[in-house]
Amino acid sequence: MSDLLGHPFPAFSLQDDQGALVTNKELKGHWTVLYAYPKDSTPGCTTEACDFRDNLARVQSLCAVVYGISRDSLKSHLNFITKQSLPFRLLSDPDCALLKPLGAFGKKKMYGKEVEGIIRSTFLIDPKGILRHAWPKVSIKGHVEDVLTVLASLQKK
Repeated sequence: MSDLLGHPFPAFSLQDDQGALVTNKELKGHWTVLYAYPKDSTPGCTTEACDFRDNLARVQSLCAVVYGISRDSLKSHLNFITKQSLPFRLLSDPDCALLKPLGAFGKKKMYGKEVEGIIRSTFLIDPKGILRHAWPKVSIKGHVEDVLTVLASLQKK
C-alpha cells in the first residue's frame, strides 16, 4: 500500500448500492475518502459508517466525498444504507478487484485466528486522482476525526 502513495489511484470499475458504475475517473475534481470495511450491519462497521455519516458536513466542508467499499452485495449495501440513513455511496467489490491492490484484503487476526478478509483501511485521494494518505488497519475510535485532520492539513500544502 505504501508504494501507492503519491501515485495515481488504481483503475477500477465497481457498482455502487444503486447498481451504477463507479470508476476512478469519478474521483477526480474533488478530494475523496474511500474507506474499506469488512461487512455491512456488523457492530464495528456500523459504528464506522455512522461516524462518517455524522461528520459528513465536515468532510464536505473540505470539498471531499465519502465512499465505503466492501465485498457485500448491492442488496446488502442498500439495506445498510436504508437502516442507518447513510448519505454516501457504498461500492461492492465481491472479487476484491480494488481491495487487493490497495492492500485492504488479506490475512488478518480475528478472535485469535488467522483468517482472510477485508482489512479495515481508509484512503485519501486528491482532486487529481493521486493517493495522498492511507490508514492501514484502522482502529474505529477517533478515526474519522483523524481523517478530517489529515485532509485539512493536506489541503493547506
